[in-house]
Amino acid sequence: MNNQIIANKILNWYDINKRTLPWRKQVSSKKKQYYTLVSEFMLQQTQVATVIPYFKKFIKNIPDLETLATFDDQKLVKLWEGLGYYSRVRNLKKTAQVVIKDFNKNIPSNFLELKSLPGIGDYTASAISAIAFNKPYIPLDGNIERVLKRYLYLKKEHQITKENLHEEKKIFGLTTRSSDYAQALMELGALICKPINPNCDQCPISVKCISLKKKDFVLNKIKKKNKDKYYLLKVFKKNQKYLLIKNTEFNFLKNFDIFPMQEIIKPKNFNKDLNIKLSNMNMNIKVEYNNEVKPVTTQNWIDPKNLHNYTLPTFTKKIVNYLENHK
Repeated sequence: MNNQIIANKILNWYDINKRTLPWRKQVSSKKKQYYTLVSEFMLQQTQVATVIPYFKKFIKNIPDLETLATFDDQKLVKLWEGLGYYSRVRNLKKTAQVVIKDFNKNIPSNFLELKSLPGIGDYTASAISAIAFNKPYIPLDGNIERVLKRYLYLKKEHQITKENLHEEKKIFGLTTRSSDYAQALMELGALICKPINPNCDQCPISVKCISLKKKDFVLNKIKKKNKDKYYLLKVFKKNQKYLLIKNTEFNFLKNFDIFPMQEIIKPKNFNKDLNIKLSNMNMNIKVEYNNEVKPVTTQNWIDPKNLHNYTLPTFTKKIVNYLENHK
């Protein structure tokens, strides 16, 4: 099956089976570009089903780039609350500001110009180029990677590196319908070539799929090891409220409210109270209760019974829940 036939088969399947998603609405090209920008930022490391309600709420409150560029930071984070990876929304606002200032209010269609914007790397630049501007790019997300690995039966470590996958994706070919094709490939991975129990009988290209022939659908990944980190977390409580401070010290959750913490380097006999995974960190946390509160200009007292009233990262909420359950 040559790559033109592959492209046609996948597009025909997509035309019949594509999902109705809020960022796929028939809108003006300018709105489509904005919708694509917002959705691609949200979809970084987050599943479609999770993103849909957030996207709808976001667009309702922030319908265009101009509104986004001047939107109140605290309200912006509140709209994002629960999606995690908050640097995304800060970068999204910065991108809007740069586009208005340097690109005459038009999201650039050029790949390198897109990559120059805050929070946009190779993948997001490829996705926006393809989906919003119909440029001939195939963005390599987890769904497309899965289809590619199974179709060509790529198992060995050198075969599943990003570099090699970018080389191998040429098998998919190109089409004049680049916007639809990028989404069709993603959709194929999401709906048919699922991580577990793929629906091969519904796949438009299964006839040449090597994994199907071998009846082996196991996916190999390059193993990433989370870094073990150790923290002493200090708990100050007064009138049934916990003290939080604005994080200006650590690279994670910058400028968000967290408990006072200090990193312990290479501790001996570290008895952790809880463990939280954050980004690429495996955080081992020991809790220390304190009575004396030193004045801090960025301090904030929160009532654990009213967590929903505060704009807090999930990380901080997990610790509050732990403390409330271990009184």
